[in-house]
Amino acid sequence: MSQYTQPQQPQPQQPYAPGHAPGTHPARNGLGTAALVLGIIGTVSGLIPFFFWLAGILGLIALILGLAGRGRAKRGEATNKGVTTFGAALGLVSLILSVVGAVLTFKAVDDVVSDINKAVANSSASAKPASGENAADDKDGTDSEADALREGDSAAYDDGLEITVGAPAPYTTDGFTVGHTKGNSAYTVSIVIENKGKEKFDALLVSVDARAGEDGVNAEQIFDGKIGEGFSGTVLPGRKITAKYAFDAPADAKNLTVEVAPGFEWDASQWDLRL
Repeated sequence: MSQYTQPQQPQPQQPYAPGHAPGTHPARNGLGTAALVLGIIGTVSGLIPFFFWLAGILGLIALILGLAGRGRAKRGEATNKGVTTFGAALGLVSLILSVVGAVLTFKAVDDVVSDINKAVANSSASAKPASGENAADDKDGTDSEADALREGDSAAYDDGLEITVGAPAPYTTDGFTVGHTKGNSAYTVSIVIENKGKEKFDALLVSVDARAGEDGVNAEQIFDGKIGEGFSGTVLPGRKITAKYAFDAPADAKNLTVEVAPGFEWDASQWDLRL
């Protein structure tokens, strides 16, 4: 009796999975790529002097990563030697730009500080009363205080600017007047600015104010068709400019205090004028 033998079913073949060769590892190119990216960002930041600090930090990191990546490439652990070298070079360029940017930034800051110091020095320049022919005495015959300017006195500034205020004179306003109150008195004051310095002076920034009487009541400036324009333009070295101002004062006021400020960088000077 013959025995029936069932043929064996073929076993399914497993898919082939390629593996790494014995003793090999995947390329480690991360350091070189990071060095290149940081080097590019650092170089771009270094082109803006204010960002010198960012260029220095990124450049240093890029240089370190680039050198480490080159070491990997030499040992056969990485395959991007060119990228790594370029990243390290950009890191070095970033460091150089960082130094240049720091120098430029600190120089700019130093220039700004110097300009501020000069402005402060000019603003602190005290007005010195020059010898005036009309330096008035007090009623009891004693000399007035050294800083009390009278009509005809001049305030001299350290930069060569000199301001002289003349004696007040009664003024009659016209029919179209601003700043004059009925019953009050109007006075004009002539102001002369002489530029004895070496640079031109912008007279447009000159401000003139006045107070009247012992209580120091604000004396309004009068504007009409004949007066009120004030100073304008520039004064060249060695030249003068003159302007007349009119002020409104109470009828019983005995004195008029005029304050003149040449500009924002100068201290104001005051004249005590007798009406």
